Amino acid sequence: MPKIFITRQIPNQGIKMLKEKGYEVIIHPKDEIIPRPELLKGVSGSQAILSILTDRIDAEVFDAAGPELKIVANYAVGFDNIDLETAKQRNIFIANTPCNEVSEAVAEHTFALMLALAHRIPESDRFTKAEKYQGWSPTLLLGADVYGKTLGIVGLGRIGFAVAERAVKGFRMKALYHDIKPNPDFEREYGGKLVDLPTLLKESDFVSLHVPLLPTTRHLISEAELRQMKPRAFLINTARGPIIDEKALLRALENKQIAGAALDVFECEPAIDCDIRDNLELKKYNNVILTPHTASGTIEARQAMSRVAAKNIIAALEGKTPPNLAK
Repeated sequence: MPKIFITRQIPNQGIKMLKEKGYEVIIHPKDEIIPRPELLKGVSGSQAILSILTDRIDAEVFDAAGPELKIVANYAVGFDNIDLETAKQRNIFIANTPCNEVSEAVAEHTFALMLALAHRIPESDRFTKAEKYQGWSPTLLLGADVYGKTLGIVGLGRIGFAVAERAVKGFRMKALYHDIKPNPDFEREYGGKLVDLPTLLKESDFVSLHVPLLPTTRHLISEAELRQMKPRAFLINTARGPIIDEKALLRALENKQIAGAALDVFECEPAIDCDIRDNLELKKYNNVILTPHTASGTIEARQAMSRVAAKNIIAALEGKTPPNLAK
């Protein structure tokens, strides 16, 4: 009976699929980031590992699992937590969980952050709950329109496309995008324009990041890039924290180089700030919105991810190629 080790409790639909196949499914019992020693012990003798994005999966884990390991199914769209090269050398499949439900959930969250930033909703909520509201005023907590503005999408994959679709169709926004390849369908249907990153930053009112974390995208947005943005522009990141140089962002906020930022992910996650000694903290700025890596946190999306992870494992254990190989 193949053994599958799941590093943290996930929604039940995928687990049910695996158990119905007769596999031995072992789940780390605590709802926490699994400690390294327990991870290495738990994977021993496994044919499959269902990992979470907070798990570092590398040669040490592969060694602990043993030669029977066939697949690591990562419960995430990203897979920067996995040593792909070592896995390839050992003929271990690495799979992820992209699906429409995740794309739609993250796109909705991204757009919610855009609207909340522009209309200063969290700030207004705190203001009102603190009983500071004394009556309507023409200049009270003035925000910015989203309708008709320019949205810059950095990375036009599934999620970036879904964000742009909402922007163009719902809010008549102009769409610029920066990607390693053009998308003629997007340009034709939505009027999107492929531009280089400096042009996107200079012309966009909202910049939304949707690239994977790679050596080439780490600190993709740093001092020079932030200086290129409009003073009234907003930056949104629902991709991976290290895509933004946090120190540079804090300095830009302190110097009022940009109008604000909304982050669902952080460079030193789960820490909200990499360096608490510099007296610059993201949480101190009223024009910064922070959410705890919950962009895909809907029941529908997380259950879909569970099913996709299970399908990847089942395919590998049946001698087939998993449908969602990490690339």
